[in-house]
Amino acid sequence: MIPRLPILAAALLVSTPAAAASWAVDQAQSQLGFIGHQSGKEFTGRFARWDAAIDFDPADPATGHARVTIAMGSATIGEAEKDEALPGADWFNVQAFPEAVFEATTFSAAGDGRYEARGTLTIRGIRKDVTLPFTLEMTDGKAHAVGKLDLVRTDYDVGGHGLFSKGRSVDLDVAVTMDLVATARP
Repeated sequence: MIPRLPILAAALLVSTPAAAASWAVDQAQSQLGFIGHQSGKEFTGRFARWDAAIDFDPADPATGHARVTIAMGSATIGEAEKDEALPGADWFNVQAFPEAVFEATTFSAAGDGRYEARGTLTIRGIRKDVTLPFTLEMTDGKAHAVGKLDLVRTDYDVGGHGLFSKGRSVDLDVAVTMDLVATARP
């Protein structure tokens, strides 16, 4: 009888995917933001403080993983009234929930430089499965990824109370946007 344990161990070693490349995001050239609509007019905002840990190989996307942590109190729109409201209990409630987290555990190629990151988004302590479609361009050792995640803000209890909960003044549909530039870590 042939011992099966060494054969099984060898098979596992051969079939284990290689680790994905780690990337250092250039914060000065990158941006995380959001798009919404109020009274029929589009507004855009951005997050000034966030951190991204990304492991991704475009040739083998299944080995990838990413975790983006966003300081919700750093959100600005550029209009005083909205900027004052965002950290409050009705919107991001940064006192109780200072961070949002996107964690991608599965990546897949969609062709022509397009990919999808599947994972979870947690805002205000509410965690939902999401799929972030993005494009990726590689030039001279730099990666440039652009994506947009559409979501319904009240699914995360953002503006889910009172006047804004029905979407009459501020639309329920919003988008989280990313425009990231990164270089591979040695």
